[in-house]
Amino acid sequence: MEDNKNSVWKWRSISEILISGGCGFIGSHVVRHFVKHYPQYRIINVDKLTYAANPDHLKDIENEPNYVFIQADVCNHAKMEAIFREYNIDAVIHLAAESHVDRSITDPFEFARSNVMGTLTLLQTAKTFWKKEDYHKHLFYQISTDEVYGALHFGDDPFRETNPYDPRSPYSASKASADHFVRAFYHTYGLPVKISNCSNNYGPCQYPEKLIPVIINNIVNRKPLPVYGKGENVRDWLYVEDHVRAIDLVFHRGRVGETYNIGGDNEWQNIELVRQLIEITDRLLGRPAGDSLPLITFVTDRPGHDLRYAIDATKIKTELGWQQQMSFRQGLEQTVAWYLAQNLGDSAPDSEIPPTSKLKTI
Repeated sequence: MEDNKNSVWKWRSISEILISGGCGFIGSHVVRHFVKHYPQYRIINVDKLTYAANPDHLKDIENEPNYVFIQADVCNHAKMEAIFREYNIDAVIHLAAESHVDRSITDPFEFARSNVMGTLTLLQTAKTFWKKEDYHKHLFYQISTDEVYGALHFGDDPFRETNPYDPRSPYSASKASADHFVRAFYHTYGLPVKISNCSNNYGPCQYPEKLIPVIINNIVNRKPLPVYGKGENVRDWLYVEDHVRAIDLVFHRGRVGETYNIGGDNEWQNIELVRQLIEITDRLLGRPAGDSLPLITFVTDRPGHDLRYAIDATKIKTELGWQQQMSFRQGLEQTVAWYLAQNLGDSAPDSEIPPTSKLKTI
């Protein structure tokens, strides 16, 4: 295979870009960004509309002339072939995935189907429709996670692109497998690919099963605020719009065959994050300071709970000039304000509290 590892993808003046999972949390932000900033592209948003997807997130662009929405499962090979054929797809930004670790522990088969077979289906479809001699006009961009690298201890260096994969949950194993298939199609067939691995995203439009929206919702409704174990687990938090700008840079300027880590340089223990959310949400609700602190409830830790994730984003910063723009405090303020504006009711899922967990309020 000709080594095109150091080449930059050369896009046409008008491109048809398939974005999978575009009605999900990160996907909806990516779709909106590309539709608004690149009118020369036609964005084909393919989403199955599972429980975590919401087409209403894209109401503001649904009538734009360069936007098309198709409800479809990326595992449906015949449907993906029909979409590639009808729209002459030039590039893929692949975000469609099951992503909640708790759900992967309960149903690992669904994660293998969606995350592994869905990725493989899109790869095979791209390989079929893109002519090898024209590969320089095409791109398959896989959006992945820091969880594929495993877990860090306190004091360990953050994950770099050269870290070996060491997934610890069915979710991270499914994403790791998908990443391996992407690289395999690059090395075996020469398919032009890029991969980025991001840290924990937060911001508006996230489905309320993840930690931050669960905590905000439960504060509003004066329900227990579930914290796994002792709340010592550490995550690196990245504002979703900062992630979207990084995706834009990798898509347009990243080197083919390369991986880019995207992190927030923003590590927080879960318990400290919850306290931050309490302070902001109580204040915006007009409640006394610390009013919701007694709602903090420690729950039985989930199996195989990774202690710490942290990303070294030096590569994308030095090669592509990316920098985070949103401070964590400002990002949390905007995120809480957005959720409060949604008139949260008490029907949002308490998925951070497993059904068999024993609750202990501090």
